[in-house]
Formats: sequence, C-alpha cells, structure tokens
Amino acid sequence: MSLSEVREAQLSELKEFIAERIGLHFPRERWGELQRGLAGAAQEFGFQDAAACVGWLLSAPPTKAQLQVLASHLTIGESYFFRDKQTLEALAENILPELIRARRGREQRLRIWSAACCTGEEPYSLAILLHRRLPDLRDWHVTITATDINARFLHKAAAGTYGEWSFRNAPAGLKERYFNRTADGRFAIAPEIKKLVTFAHLNLVDDVYPSLTTDTNAMDVIFCRNVLMYFAPLQITKVIGKLHHSLVEEGWLAVSPSEASHALFTQFVTVSFPGAILYQKSNGPPRTEQRCEPAPLSEIAGFVAPAIETHSPWTASGAASLPTESESAAPTEELAPVATPLESSAVAELLYQQGRYAEAADTLVASFARHAPDPRAFSLLARALANQGQLTNALAWCDRWIAADKLDPAGHYLRAVVLLERGEPEQTRVSLQRALYLHPDFVLAHFALGNLARSRGKTSEAEKHFSNALHSLRHYQPDDLLPESDGLTAGRLTETLTSITDSGSAR
Repeated sequence: MSLSEVREAQLSELKEFIAERIGLHFPRERWGELQRGLAGAAQEFGFQDAAACVGWLLSAPPTKAQLQVLASHLTIGESYFFRDKQTLEALAENILPELIRARRGREQRLRIWSAACCTGEEPYSLAILLHRRLPDLRDWHVTITATDINARFLHKAAAGTYGEWSFRNAPAGLKERYFNRTADGRFAIAPEIKKLVTFAHLNLVDDVYPSLTTDTNAMDVIFCRNVLMYFAPLQITKVIGKLHHSLVEEGWLAVSPSEASHALFTQFVTVSFPGAILYQKSNGPPRTEQRCEPAPLSEIAGFVAPAIETHSPWTASGAASLPTESESAAPTEELAPVATPLESSAVAELLYQQGRYAEAADTLVASFARHAPDPRAFSLLARALANQGQLTNALAWCDRWIAADKLDPAGHYLRAVVLLERGEPEQTRVSLQRALYLHPDFVLAHFALGNLARSRGKTSEAEKHFSNALHSLRHYQPDDLLPESDGLTAGRLTETLTSITDSGSAR
C-alpha cells in the first residue's frame, strides 16, 4: 500500500495519535511536512514503505524510545548562535540590568529556561551573554535550564560541539573567545560556559511544570521560541498558562516574532522593544508598554562590555519592582475566612493549582494564625513561596515542618530541593540522605541524588542512585502520582530514568 492510498484514512488517524502522544499538531496544510518526517522515521524503524510504518505505529502503543525517534523526524532543528538579535538586545540592555540591580547584594540568583532548546545554540548564547554581563558571576547562583522533546537534539546540545553553520550571523570574535577548535575542524563550547547549562527532556504539552522536581519553577526569564506553532490552539493556551505559572512575578516570556499575539498572551503585560515584543508576568491589568532603544548586538554579546549597574530608563517610570525575600507571606483581606484548617488547606491547594502562589501562601499563613497547623500544610506553603522565588522563606517553613515532625522524610526532601535551588549542593546532599534514612525507597530522593552526582561528573555514583530509583518505582503503577512530585507519575519518571541510563555512556 502506498502512502498516497492511506493519506485520507490512516494519516488523519496518525496526526491525532501524534497530537495526543507527542503534542505536535499537523493540520491538513502541513501533511506534506508530516509525510517527509514519516519517510525518515520509517527508514530508521526498518520499513521500506512509509505506509507500512503508519500501520505499525497505529497498531500498538510505541515505546518511549520509539516516540522519541518519531519526534526527532517531525521537529525541525534550525538554530544558530545569537539568533533573533532584537530579543537578545532587549534582554541584555533592559531586562538583565534591572534583574542584576534588584538582586545584587541580596540573594544573588538568576534563573532562565530555554524551552524547546533544539541543539543548544540558544541556551549557550544566553550563557555567553550572562558571562559577559556578570563579571562577578562566581558570586551568583545562575541556573540555565534547557529542555526539548527531541532526545537527539539534547544529545548534540549536551555534547556542545558545532560546525560553521551554527555561527552564521554570530557576532565577530564569538568562536575565538568562547569555543575551542576540535581536531576535525569543529568548535566545542568552552567548559566555563558549558557548565552553566543543564539539559533535560521535557514535553511542553504533557509533562508537569512548574515543578521543583524538574527545576522548572520560579523562572526569571523563559525563552519558548518557534515551538507554539507546532501545537493545536487548545494546547497553545494550556502551554502558555503553565509557562505563566513557571515565572516569578515580573518575570519575562520571549516567543518568536511569528508567535507574538495580544490575543494569546492576555495574562501578561505586552512590552514592545524595537524589533521585539516580550511578555511580562504582572498582577496588574493587561497593558502595552514601549521600552527604550537597545545597543548593537556586538555590545550585547559582550565584546564591548557596558556597565552592568546602569538603570534602564523605564525603571523610573513606575515599573513594579521584583519580589524580594523581605516580602514574607501575609494574610489577604480578599479571601473569605474559613472555618477549619482542612478547609483552608483545600482553598490554598486550589489557588496553588491555579498558579496563584501568593494567595495560596497568604491563605495558609492566615489559617496558621487561627488554628494549630497540620505540619503537612507547611509543604504547600514552602512550595508556594519557592515558586515565587522566596527561597529563604521557603527554607524557613521547611525547617518548621521538620521541627514539627522530624520523622517525615518529605520535609527533608523538600528542604533539599529548596537548598539545591539556592545553590547549596552539599547541604542538599545531606538533606536527601536524611530523607533516605527515614524512607529508603523514597524515589525522588534517589533521583535527586543521581542528578546531583551527575552534575558533579560522578557517573558511577549517579548510576547507582538512578538504579535505586528504578528499583523503588516497582512499587508503583505507571499512573500513580509520586509523593512530593507536583504531579509526576511513576511511569513518566521511569521513562526519564530509562532514557538517562540508556544514554549515560554517550553523555
């Protein structure tokens, strides 16, 4: 059977399958693109006929590895360093200086997420930009999380080696300053830049975020460019809402120019820069602002380094300041009083699920003032504070939880997650070990220790913890939600761990 003979029947069914399992949207006008991707996937799966491959995919549920192969042929890996210079100019000349000014001398941290990072040029560009903008980078805790659905893209990104094509339109001198030439004439990213970026597999449609477990919470800036176009309208709305929740108050979202839309981003303040539109999370009513002129890209890349303490012109016009650790949770007058701690916790949980973290925290603190708190409610409060970037306050509530119930391993685990976000790996390890002492089969504690070991280059130790996590997962059904996971299922973590262990030797 030829591909043309199944176009109207099986192709229609297949595009629904792809939308459900991978999250990619292929309307009829993109069926030509779907056919080309299927042709490549069929060859890799061992089919000479693409139509036979379609029938095979629809006949039985593919494995996670097979879905990743399919996704690798259906997504486009088009990227290069310092792409979309207007957006990077806005980031470097307006957004970063204000973030740096607000955080300097306090809790010096910056968190950036490159969603749909492709082969890594975007997150490494962001790392280079930060390296140039922060001369005292060693005194800051900088997190650049880079995720993609395509495992092959992630493998190349983690390797960090590129050809000439990745440097088209890049600033002069970039290769000489931040790359080392390899024996085969390619260019490997400098270790000082490479270590700033962490790569992970994530499906923006299906996976759980924001989440402390996957380090996708409390972001200052999210780049999610050239990916929304792949999703169906309902999926786009869902993804934008989750990205909104993943940002701290006054955080920023950057999409590609073709994806910018006032109708889609009503939850954000639309901010116009020359040649770029970005979206800022704010509690205020939706509005549009015009910001200042940027500097040339050569300066943005840092080859003519500007002063980092200069205030951008718009800060004097009443732009809201970033949340600080001194802004502890306080009762709100807008929420109706509740009669019992259980009712308060239920209200707070609902607010938390809606991404209304400040209101959730206020509700819990108000309840604590009226009733003796359930120690487990401290977990929700600590998470709500952490998702606002208030890590010192979150850590304090973790400590109160542990003091109230020293034998609950979940308190030690959550404390470890907050410590890791604060950039304290040794204390993180201690808290995780305490959690495992109390509960040896605590899956997420094993997983976190494995990631911690891997980040330090301790491969054998990481493999041991990942193996322990997989063993502990046998106690769960695939659809079971893992404790303290923000909604991560046992099946999804099993897939993640299998992918890590299968590719460990290559990475």
